[in-house]
Amino acid sequence: MEVIATIRALDERLSEAGRVAFVPTMGNLHEGHLALVRLARAHGDTVVVSIFVNPLQFGPNEDYHKYPRTLAEDCAKLESVGCDVVFAPTVTEMYPTPQQTEILPPPVADELCGAFRPGHFRGVATVVAKLFNIVQPSVAVFGKKDYQQLFIVRSMVRELNFPIQILAGETVRADDGLALSSRNAYLSGAQRAEAPRLYRSLGAVAAAIAQGERDYPALEASARRELESHGWRVDYVSVRDAATLALPQGNPPQLVVLGAAWLGETRLIDNVEVTPSGTPSVAV
Repeated sequence: MEVIATIRALDERLSEAGRVAFVPTMGNLHEGHLALVRLARAHGDTVVVSIFVNPLQFGPNEDYHKYPRTLAEDCAKLESVGCDVVFAPTVTEMYPTPQQTEILPPPVADELCGAFRPGHFRGVATVVAKLFNIVQPSVAVFGKKDYQQLFIVRSMVRELNFPIQILAGETVRADDGLALSSRNAYLSGAQRAEAPRLYRSLGAVAAAIAQGERDYPALEASARRELESHGWRVDYVSVRDAATLALPQGNPPQLVVLGAAWLGETRLIDNVEVTPSGTPSVAV
């Protein structure tokens, strides 16, 4: 496995790489990331993983400077799952001049997480577009845990005609249901024990929908009350059309229940997909 820090060196390494499968990350890797790399391994001749903490997607009061940087540990994990190339550029390498040209994502980027993190998805879309241009992959893999991000990236690829197949990796969870996340490391012991409640609350909404409930605002409000009664600060719980991320109109064949909430100073996100006339994709 090679670790490469410059765009020129990466271009030389990939000149005869065959079909490239790409996994963009911000590092501090866990089993959820490694599952994405395994998926990429099955779809490419050369697997490239980027590790770059992107300043454009952090707000002025967010955790950019304290976000964990663990490159050596990350590289050891990546080598164990068959990664071929780690692209670990500096901020100067990615942004040699102030980034004045940015990607404007679709309007849904200002809803859900975007309503609480203004400009976040503009920063995500911009860095992903830059990385796509640098790596030139045939396939790119993103996790379903960041459901809104996955939707926005897919929209960008489709609308800007990137010749890239986007694959979605299933959310990897701890035994108690908590979605794996780099930010879980910020949780205290008591908060970590409480954290799976977000998944259970969203799963309860999904289960009700699968059993025929259609009063989505009431279900959302019930989940909010459940979380708030246990000390959470809830940004949102929202039932959306899984295909469009719009509020459901009529009878969409697939819905997704999304949520974001704070335990102390740590913001957690999760989602549960559900077929309204069938069974939720989570055991509650």
